[in-house]
Amino acid sequence: MIKRFIFAAILLLVIIGGLIAIKGFQIRDLIEAGNSTTIPPIMVSATTATQAQWETRLSAIGTLEAAQGVIITADLSGRVVNLAFEGGENVAAGDLLVEQDSATERAELSAAQADLQLANRNLNRVEQLYKQRVVPRSDADAARSTAAAAQARVDTIATSLNKKQIVAPFAGRLGLKLVDIGQDLTSGVPIVSLQKVDPMLVNFSLPQQALASIESGLQVEVTTDAVTDKTFRGTISAIDTQVSESTRTVRVQATLDSPSQGEDFQLLPGMFAKVDIILPNARNVLMVPLSSVSFNTFGDSVFVLAEPPPQKEGEPQRGPPAQAGPGGLSALQQFVQLGERRGDFVEVTRGLEAGQTVAKDGVFKLRNGAAIDITEEGATQPSLYPKPANG
Repeated sequence: MIKRFIFAAILLLVIIGGLIAIKGFQIRDLIEAGNSTTIPPIMVSATTATQAQWETRLSAIGTLEAAQGVIITADLSGRVVNLAFEGGENVAAGDLLVEQDSATERAELSAAQADLQLANRNLNRVEQLYKQRVVPRSDADAARSTAAAAQARVDTIATSLNKKQIVAPFAGRLGLKLVDIGQDLTSGVPIVSLQKVDPMLVNFSLPQQALASIESGLQVEVTTDAVTDKTFRGTISAIDTQVSESTRTVRVQATLDSPSQGEDFQLLPGMFAKVDIILPNARNVLMVPLSSVSFNTFGDSVFVLAEPPPQKEGEPQRGPPAQAGPGGLSALQQFVQLGERRGDFVEVTRGLEAGQTVAKDGVFKLRNGAAIDITEEGATQPSLYPKPANG
């Protein structure tokens, strides 16, 4: 019985030992396979850290305003008998907009003209008699006064007739019509808005410390979300003579250069706009595309594409060794400090040197020391002044 128990125990130990040996050989083979296996190189596009001159700018938020704008109203009361506009069209200075009923004024004008003719004939007779010393001077003065009063009445009625013909005071674009034929207008009732939107003005405010940097004639660039594919340019035309006591800002006005495209006015008064004032002094910057930067909470970094550094003797290995791709390049993570962003580029203020090659696209799949294979297939083309694609 004891012999059988000992035999079973020995057999069990042999089986366990065999299993341990088999697993050991398998683990050894896996380790050797892992050491001999290389990770395929990662395909990325590359760019070069470039020195450039960026214009110094001041940014502000502004509101567009027409060069001239008015609400057309009636000077005199009267019924509308003719509307010479539909609304939304362009008009020239002096174009007829509204005609009011003027039958009463025309009748009064006829009577006043008749009285004027009679007063003039009477004045001629009295002056002839006065020259012959037949009538006293007082009669001549009275005749002149009567003729002048008749002329003034004719002029007054003619002025009223002209005011019943409401015309555009300047060239511009009409808004929506606010009256209809047959409507009785009283003095001051709005008829239509008239805006001269070419040229267009933009009003914005700057902090008081900016007064030392700005002056009339500086170039500005204006963008608005209403016209996303275009930048409008102009110049500063006026700077307010006082600073707001509540906000400590100064109001500035700029005039845009021909913002209209034919009859299709892209900018309208009251629009929100972003204004960039271009200062005369430019500065040197080191820039890379935004797509080259890996943004992290612990620090921003780029991947420099270069030959992996040699391992120094006696220095402990930190992390997996760097691998080289077909061109002998490896992705070496470099932490950087960033500055201003402009378009598709960002300024690098520390951590990178001009001329270094960095990964441009695909940085999200890189790791420090990864083997790199550079390709331009599908690479993006960053721009300082990007425009959104249509559609």
